[in-house]
Amino acid sequence: MEKMDPLGKIPLFASLPPTERQQLAGRALTRHYSAGEFIVLSEEVWPYLFLIQSGKVTAVKESYEGRSLVLTSIGAGEGFWGPSFFIENVPMPAGLLAEQDCELMLWSNQVMLPFLLKDGRLAWELAQMVMGRVLLASDIVEKLAFQSVAGRLARFLLDQSDEKKSGPISRDLTLDEMAARVGSTREMVCRFLHRFASDGLIDITRTEFSLIDRPRLEELANSVKG
Repeated sequence: MEKMDPLGKIPLFASLPPTERQQLAGRALTRHYSAGEFIVLSEEVWPYLFLIQSGKVTAVKESYEGRSLVLTSIGAGEGFWGPSFFIENVPMPAGLLAEQDCELMLWSNQVMLPFLLKDGRLAWELAQMVMGRVLLASDIVEKLAFQSVAGRLARFLLDQSDEKKSGPISRDLTLDEMAARVGSTREMVCRFLHRFASDGLIDITRTEFSLIDRPRLEELANSVKG
């Protein structure tokens, strides 16, 4: 049944009658991307709403100096959009990168608009999804503005530990990738990791991290710039 109604378990589309979900699924463009492949580049006009069927997509903002900032990661069952889906010819403020091998279902604004105009519940669900992303963007800006690099790195390590549930954290990310997630440089990330280790907050090996003093990391993560 799930293959016949691939949108049935997605909150955005759950309010639609099954026949309309099937119509939408039938009009979707299905695209596959390999890990490390860009789905769309920053500054491109891309009028699509998409749903991730499998894999993970990362929104990446790059500076003129070549530094990268990971804005958010989107997983299976979640959706995202280009701004020109709503406002014509508005370019992408960030690139979308396949963090893992991905399968996406895409709808242009021309395909989706009749459904949005017909069903107010679908438009409401989309508005809620957009607002969730706006609040996330606000949280990112707040952290960059008011939290130190050390605080952002401490929060990143704590979040990684929470995802792992228990035990050490594998060092799957390079220093550059970690820097992109905390809005800093590889040199600063390396410096603070070693400082955390020296201060007894974490233990580092070549392959993993272990959090030694979570309360002090939490205090650091919740601190603001002086």
